Amino acid sequence: MNAPHDPSSVGAVTAQKLHFDAPIKLRGGASLPAYDLAYETYGELNAARSNAVLVCHALNASHHVAGYYEGDKSNVGWWDNLVGPGKPLDTRRFFVIGSNYLGSCFGSTGPASINPATGKPWGADFPVVTVEDWVETQARLADRLGIERFAAVIGGSLGAMQAMQWTLSYPERVRHSIVVASAPKLTPQNIAFNEVARQAIMTDPDFHGGHYYEKGVVPVRGLRIARMIGHITYLSGEAMAEKFGRLLRRGTLGFDFGTDFEVESYLRYQGDKFSTYFDANTYLRITKALDYFDPAADFEDSLSAALARAKAAFLIVSFKSDWRFTPARSREMVRALLDNRKIVSYLEIDAPGGHDAFLLEDPRYHNGLRAYFASIDL
Repeated sequence: MNAPHDPSSVGAVTAQKLHFDAPIKLRGGASLPAYDLAYETYGELNAARSNAVLVCHALNASHHVAGYYEGDKSNVGWWDNLVGPGKPLDTRRFFVIGSNYLGSCFGSTGPASINPATGKPWGADFPVVTVEDWVETQARLADRLGIERFAAVIGGSLGAMQAMQWTLSYPERVRHSIVVASAPKLTPQNIAFNEVARQAIMTDPDFHGGHYYEKGVVPVRGLRIARMIGHITYLSGEAMAEKFGRLLRRGTLGFDFGTDFEVESYLRYQGDKFSTYFDANTYLRITKALDYFDPAADFEDSLSAALARAKAAFLIVSFKSDWRFTPARSREMVRALLDNRKIVSYLEIDAPGGHDAFLLEDPRYHNGLRAYFASIDL
């Protein structure tokens, strides 16, 4: 975490919000009559408007990518180790935009927002959203900010799926796509993890079919379990063993169903914390967006055919210990891009952090990103 005086920090930042009156037709068939998007910006847009970089966030993050809030200096952006003056994504050179996706619970219109048709929170009536829908809203945000073409779009995990989709939905509007710790589609195992997490939420007695807001309750138990499941998949076995081993929380076995092992304590802590700030209806929709992402589906399952229309140069990054989105999945994307003679660089890092490695400050990872961003002509 950066201290406020750190010269490599973007410093105090302010969240912003734009309202869009034009309706949006979603991929699932539903429409939203209007919506808000929350976002933040760092650095300055140059005169040619050629230095904009869009950062797309993963499941439980937000538009708060870097810096801190003046009223809450402990609230540091989730990718603050990457974005700032002198950092790999250098805000002295690039104008960086963090955009919050539609359906979120951090400022953009989502299930907890008021449905203008009823005057009550959308709740279960908020439609399912997709990666394609998010990219469309981000393109509208770029229009409002006067950005015709991004120097780069970058994201990790679910954010990386958005970075890839940008090259397909708007191939003329992105010069570089940086896809970190991701996959061209989820494996059945990954879909299964998401479904167990959704079932944990939906079977919580306080879920009330998604209309728990008006009941004044939160499906805390379901959210806790969903987050615990997620955390198991984000860490590698190696990282878990090194961090927790079989250390006992109470020094000795309790022979009860309390917290015996440190890893149990960690998971319970993460679940408890998550349930205080994340919305259950958002969690359901975001995991569905993960499940549905599959650019090859409309091309007879040929990823090469799906990526043929991309015009961006690519950097694909994977981590050997990431068993949720393995390097083999990243290499699928590399092969499909090479099939189309696209410009692609591939970086595979032998780091122990598992899927969460894309959030960590590994020197090899950050130096690779630094070199790539430095090579982008503005």
